[in-house]
Amino acid sequence: MVISQLLLWAAVIVEALLIAALARQIGVLHERIAPAGALSLPQSVKVGETATPLTLTTVDGAALVVGGRRDGRSQLLFFASPDCPVCKSLLPVVRSAARAEAGWLDIVIAGDGALAGYRQLARAHGLEDMPMVLSEALGRAFGVSKLPYAVLIDEAGRVASTGLVNSREHLESLFVAKEHGVASIQEFLAKRNGEA
Repeated sequence: MVISQLLLWAAVIVEALLIAALARQIGVLHERIAPAGALSLPQSVKVGETATPLTLTTVDGAALVVGGRRDGRSQLLFFASPDCPVCKSLLPVVRSAARAEAGWLDIVIAGDGALAGYRQLARAHGLEDMPMVLSEALGRAFGVSKLPYAVLIDEAGRVASTGLVNSREHLESLFVAKEHGVASIQEFLAKRNGEA
């Protein structure tokens, strides 16, 4: 009986040591894995360039200027399509970001499809209060080739960050990149690791 108790305690101690070693290894791996930011794609407008101001008409008929000096406010262009399931899954995130960042950011939903599809998308996802523009020229101006795509224009009218956004983290990485004055999170991490 005493021997079996000693063996059980020895097994518990060995398991505790193994769990501690595994936890340490997970911590090491977590430090080595960089956060994934929005995927930068080759585009016609580079980060840091001034975005050419475009005056567009929203689906509600109002005039909207995209790009140009923003009088202290930044502008996020979120390119989406009613046929894109990933776009639809990110719309609650975009709506949440619009509320959370309302002090400094205006969000515009952009696309280039049929008006009826975009109006239905707006109703289904509660986007009626957000400006929505349909313009193929806008997508071409920013080199949008895949969806969902986002372009963050800073308050001075310069492109602050861009990228393919497939998750909340990707969208938020555009804000972080702007705060740190880099084109992407990957560039920030490369600079940080170069200094270390």
